[in-house]
Amino acid sequence: MQNVILSALAALSLFFPGIVLAEEAIFVGSKACGECHSDQFKSYNSYAKKASSYKSIKILADKLTPLELVECYGCHTTGYGRPGGFVSIEKTPELANSGCEVCHGPGSSHVNSGGDAKLIVRNPTLESCKVCHNEERVRSFGFKPLKYAGAH
Repeated sequence: MQNVILSALAALSLFFPGIVLAEEAIFVGSKACGECHSDQFKSYNSYAKKASSYKSIKILADKLTPLELVECYGCHTTGYGRPGGFVSIEKTPELANSGCEVCHGPGSSHVNSGGDAKLIVRNPTLESCKVCHNEERVRSFGFKPLKYAGAH
């Protein structure tokens, strides 16, 4: 059904050139971000705990059930459970760790446009941070968000 709809929209675009089919952005990985944003990328890799967050999963993996392990992926990888996001360390190693796109959103449209700032989240909100940096995790892990958060 989805293919039929996309085909119909594509056909319409031939007759109405003003119609633009929106591209759903996918994750490209932090190294792709670093190609243009090298200072931020270096700072992020040097100082942000998120840049090596997958290490926590590796350390605890043997002690966790498969379900517990999967629950860790949501905050310790990039895009897990979303189209084009982290699948496994074997299939998507570039998305292991909480990379740039966790805060700034999937980057493919931004990259493919040559860096159009309107196609990326420039200033993440506190609410987006609370997806992972929330009261439950603070209690469960003794996590101190302001002490360990760090960005670029």
